[in-house]
Amino acid sequence: MVAMFADACAVTVRALVRRRFSWWEFLLQTRFLASVALLPTILIAIPFGLVLVLTVGGLTSQVGAASLVGGVNSVGTVRQAAPIISGIVLAGAGGSAICADLGSRTIRSEIAAMRVMAVDPLERLVAPRILATVLVSVLLNGVVAFVGIVSGYLSAVYLLNSTAGGFLHSFSAFAQPADLLESTLKAALFGLIAALVASYQGMNAQHGPAGVGDAVNRSVVLTGVLLFVINLVVSQVFLLAAPPRVG
Repeated sequence: MVAMFADACAVTVRALVRRRFSWWEFLLQTRFLASVALLPTILIAIPFGLVLVLTVGGLTSQVGAASLVGGVNSVGTVRQAAPIISGIVLAGAGGSAICADLGSRTIRSEIAAMRVMAVDPLERLVAPRILATVLVSVLLNGVVAFVGIVSGYLSAVYLLNSTAGGFLHSFSAFAQPADLLESTLKAALFGLIAALVASYQGMNAQHGPAGVGDAVNRSVVLTGVLLFVINLVVSQVFLLAAPPRVG
């Protein structure tokens, strides 16, 4: 898989330099991934923001620190929830579709036929899908962060009876540019992992349609595990490099 990633990067750079990158395939994949992942991410982000604020608000109100809800919501949503939700949804909706598409092409010998015709499947099929998934993951990350913060704000103001000014002040006191940087980096890495694992499993599918189904299952499960492992590593690095503000 690592070798496939290195080869995909090399062929992508070569295709861009030689002006033969498949932009049409890239646009098609971007449109498809955005269409299948946008609504699920929004529907997940809304209740997540509500539950986070209600849970934290209930605890902080008992110790007289209800004004800290905005800061907790901003840091938790931007740093952790937004990239994880984007990556999981893309792995389940977009990654499974990528794996099934490439897997069906593999068992029908289309990939082998492309190689016989001197057409690199990494350049023609894999590279546009990887770039499209990374782009859509970053865009969805921004959508999830915005929706989660807005739903948390509404929950804090109208359900917990907190003041809007206190929520916004806490948000501005704890939020920092490093939060957005960490969130964007995670989203890009998660999109890259989702597309890479799906492409690898699809390109190596065997044993007919049943093998394609097994490849899709492996793709989703492996991507989910890798996302949480990478999230732990990146979170620890940013925790040391850019510690959270304390107000």
